[in-house]
Amino acid sequence: MPASSPSPRRRLDVQQRRAAILRAAQQVYAETPYAEVPTARIARACDASPSLVFHYFGSKAGLYAEVISGALEDLAVAQEQALSHLSPGVPVRDRVRAALGVYLDRIAERPIFWGVPLQGGQEPPEAQQVRIEARARHVERLGALLGVGSFPRHRYAITGFLGFVDQSCARWVQRGCPTQDRDLLLDAALGALEGGLGDWKV
Repeated sequence: MPASSPSPRRRLDVQQRRAAILRAAQQVYAETPYAEVPTARIARACDASPSLVFHYFGSKAGLYAEVISGALEDLAVAQEQALSHLSPGVPVRDRVRAALGVYLDRIAERPIFWGVPLQGGQEPPEAQQVRIEARARHVERLGALLGVGSFPRHRYAITGFLGFVDQSCARWVQRGCPTQDRDLLLDAALGALEGGLGDWKV
């Protein structure tokens, strides 16, 4: 009996194929760190070939950077939506807490994707640049939320707060993202920001 021939690859237009590759990469990187993922695995997950992945994204690093960029943009949108649901009179401390809570929820949902980079996991320069640019935008958004300008102390406080959050979340991931620690982490992070600012009424 002759061996069955492989199923023909489903024909997709340019945008559909690109979106399919990106979705597959998102799913794979949710389960496995970047350094451990061969391009062929992503290609198989979306019924494509490695050469097609390279055609649409240039390289494995380019695809990963796209995944990171999309995840950070989605996070920013989710945080803005959470803030929009708060009443105008909610104190700024609680607004920062709400935005940070959205981030912690994302980490708990996908601890490998969000947590491994925080723990020093290998990432390509393309992804690192995406994070640098996203961090700069985050500093601006947080400064606007706090109502601060470019006064150096305030900028140091915000930058230090984000670094504190990174390290605290890395430890949280190491501990398995225990639910009972979530509020403790939030309180510690907000305390670090308040200490850096000197006062919430800046």
